Amino acid sequence: MIGEALPKQIKTVWRISSVGSLIFGAVITGALWLATHFWHWPAWIWWLIAGLTIVEVVVELAIVPYRYHFWRYQISARDVEIQSGFFFRKQTAIPINRIQNVTLAAGPILQWQHLQTVNIETAATTHKIESVLPETAAQLKEQIMTLALEATPHDD
Repeated sequence: MIGEALPKQIKTVWRISSVGSLIFGAVITGALWLATHFWHWPAWIWWLIAGLTIVEVVVELAIVPYRYHFWRYQISARDVEIQSGFFFRKQTAIPINRIQNVTLAAGPILQWQHLQTVNIETAATTHKIESVLPETAAQLKEQIMTLALEATPHDD
């Protein structure tokens, strides 16, 4: 297993995300319940969606500790490695010389938990170190951009 773990506050963010999934599923289930009454759709449709919503939220909440355990990152002079996934494990290596920009972002929930996401941009895509403490995010941004600038050939 590689490198650094995310801060423990990310577990709270993931749990809140699960509650968001529950609310979204409840709205869809309610709309389908209305549809079964007004347009005489079969009742099993809204029962199915309600059941799937509950199963999805329970699974999402249950895997939070495992998800946390398998999410890691590491910075070296050659690349930034990001490892994630519980069921479907993914390990990504982003070559330092391909990095064009590093930005920090935090929505309301991350701000509430005092976390920031580090977005690592290449010409092809953006990779994310999901959420770290603001001081860690600033250090990572500085470290990655310094390494990227050193790896870029300069025209003199």
